[in-house]
Amino acid sequence: MNYELHIIDLAVLIIYALILVGMGAYFLRKSKTSEQFMVASRSIPAWAAGIAVMSAYTSSISYIAVPGKAFDANWHPIIFALSAIPVAWFVAEYVVPYYRRHKIISVYGYLEKKMGLWARIYASFSFVLFMIGRTAVILYLSSLLLSQFVTTDIRWLILIIGLVTVLYTLMGGMEAVIWTDVMQSIIMIGGILIAAYILTKDVFAGSQPLIQNAIDANKFSWGDLTLSLKGRTVLVMIIYGVTENLRNLMADQNYTQKYSSVGTLKKARRSIWIAVLLYLPLTAIFLYIGTTLYAFYSGDAHTLPATITKGDQVFPYFIAHEIPVGIKGLIIAAILAASMSTIDSALNCSATVLFVDYYKKFFKPDATEKESVNFLRLMTVIWGLLGIAFALLMIRARSALDIWWQIAGIFGGGILGLFLLAITNVKLTLKQGLWSVLVSILIIVWGSFMRELPPAYSWLECHLDPIIIGAVGTTGMIVMALIFVAFNRKKAKV
Repeated sequence: MNYELHIIDLAVLIIYALILVGMGAYFLRKSKTSEQFMVASRSIPAWAAGIAVMSAYTSSISYIAVPGKAFDANWHPIIFALSAIPVAWFVAEYVVPYYRRHKIISVYGYLEKKMGLWARIYASFSFVLFMIGRTAVILYLSSLLLSQFVTTDIRWLILIIGLVTVLYTLMGGMEAVIWTDVMQSIIMIGGILIAAYILTKDVFAGSQPLIQNAIDANKFSWGDLTLSLKGRTVLVMIIYGVTENLRNLMADQNYTQKYSSVGTLKKARRSIWIAVLLYLPLTAIFLYIGTTLYAFYSGDAHTLPATITKGDQVFPYFIAHEIPVGIKGLIIAAILAASMSTIDSALNCSATVLFVDYYKKFFKPDATEKESVNFLRLMTVIWGLLGIAFALLMIRARSALDIWWQIAGIFGGGILGLFLLAITNVKLTLKQGLWSVLVSILIIVWGSFMRELPPAYSWLECHLDPIIIGAVGTTGMIVMALIFVAFNRKKAKV
């Protein structure tokens, strides 16, 4: 179903795209060296880096999926945001000082120092493949949303959004990434605050406010308190929140490269706290929108058509029918901002990892600054085009979210385990390390694909909630590694 945008809304989107490209052009003169391109010469203010880290948490997935989850279920995603607080303390106190002391740009160099070259290669290669998948899913979902408001084919939307993002990231490097993320975050926050205000006026009005319907339906619940791992319980969300936030802030180049772009350890720590303390209320607003959408459409005055079958579709429908002209364009720009701020970071960080962990280390250690910057820009373009290509392939996919979970689990799940082993100084041989990684991958494949099997194979089924499969794979890797450690110690005593 398509809803034509007013010319004013289209003008807002076009102006937004032109501003992004203009910012990329402005920062072109500040990305002449590899260090400027990768970490902006470590000159970014802590508050800007913190906003950029926060923007890495948000995308079109969170902008649409989080309100959708609150509409369908309850407030259980807030537990993920709350779990970031103890993780932020741990990373700021014990991880960031090491990264700063050793002037680490690619975080995967840390694994080589602690565990060996094999760990660095596995983690960095997994990361750059992971970024292709992440770029593709976000490009596809944001284009799918925009396709509801314009008659342009979704393929052209994927190309336009992808190429605009590649262009300003290519020109301005990390400084363009961070400052466009700051601007995009302001637009994003402004957009959801406007949407929340419009909904609040409607659902709290009158002698019998509609919000009571959401309260009666237990929409403000944080989840089931039973000690089960088979559903979206509080326990499952705590496990997912701790492990995923650890992976984000400690082992994901998207996050670490941004807080590495500030000048001092104190500023790096501050940027992490700014990010987390912004993300928590932002998540609450997303959830509030989903809950008030439920209340809004629970009355007699507004009803959803039969074509709306899941929560993810409700917010776009509300934007199309209830948001005034002009503001509608701003909110759509806000959703695109959430997407593009994630994609630009993915492209810059992928180029950085390919440069530091492969080109500079194995192929051309003595590369000149011109050669280095040219390589970084080339990789930005190539990874952007790969993301666009896979986004185009996703048009035929049955479920983009299922594909995202599988990509995240297979390529992202094992990386956290390696970092946890590294930070505890676990030593493994090459063969032992590869066996530990293989165990993790097998567990993740089992948890992702062994579901709803024929009765004869039901004993093989995984009944765990899909979002904790990465955590289970990480646990399997650590257990296997500890078995090898015990074996090594016993062998040394003989």
